[in-house]
Amino acid sequence: MRILFVCLGNICRSPLAEGLFRHAAAQAGLGDRVAVDSAGTGDWHCGEAPDPRAITVAARHGIDIAAQRARQIRREDFHAFDLILGMDHANVNHLTRMAARDGTAEIDLFLARATGERRDVADPYFGEAAGFQTAYDDIKAGVEALAAGLARPVSRDSG
Repeated sequence: MRILFVCLGNICRSPLAEGLFRHAAAQAGLGDRVAVDSAGTGDWHCGEAPDPRAITVAARHGIDIAAQRARQIRREDFHAFDLILGMDHANVNHLTRMAARDGTAEIDLFLARATGERRDVADPYFGEAAGFQTAYDDIKAGVEALAAGLARPVSRDSG
């Protein structure tokens, strides 16, 4: 399973999701069964490290995302990934419009797929540091639920 997390600039929410999911997947014993990456719908921050406030909140919880670099989503991502998860409704709408007609990736709202909640992970970029903790908390709950779901054995009917 290949999962791509997407937000607007790929410096706040999606790098947090990538780093937290890597950690949750390792904890759930998913090992090499899951590959993960992150991207942004915009190109403003390509090549940049995550926002220092995102790095700080992740580090405070033992997750290192400092080496990640922002990139913009590409058309080929719709073929390279199985699941593309937007952090908010605007991201999902953008992804849906951008998706190649023959793309194989499933596009969904992150929290809807992970926890069943049809709500956005609020963008903390223009706010205070506390917004990054709120985003972290939402993302952590989501990635843990997503990883647990992927780690569950698939039941096979023998009938």
